[in-house]
Amino acid sequence: MLRLAGLAALALATAASAQTAYFDARAAGQVGERYDGYLGYSTAAPGPQARAQTESINIRRRALYSDLAQRRGVSPQEVGVTAGCTLLGRVQVGESYMLSDGQWRRRTAGQSAPVPAYCTGRCGSKTAR
Repeated sequence: MLRLAGLAALALATAASAQTAYFDARAAGQVGERYDGYLGYSTAAPGPQARAQTESINIRRRALYSDLAQRRGVSPQEVGVTAGCTLLGRVQVGESYMLSDGQWRRRTAGQSAPVPAYCTGRCGSKTAR
């Protein structure tokens, strides 16, 4: 029983470490939101823990987008772009993001959230904050 508890604690610590690595990579601008609703690497890929967490998030997003697309009768790409509008609106100062032109940028202090014009009216998105 003690060994099982130890393994559970190790698994939780590893998961927490991977999540911390992801948040650190995001704050450093290595991982960012993309216009298509997925995360991407804006610079050289971060460490293995951050990459694994990023890929895990993208897998969950892909499953969600596919499910929503099937229920709404639209393509998963359309759902992803709509989600991307919301996610881009949440990019914090210092974080990286990619718009549909394929260029990575970093949000700077005083800059509005990077919500493209095509996002107006999608999924409750209004104007940039």
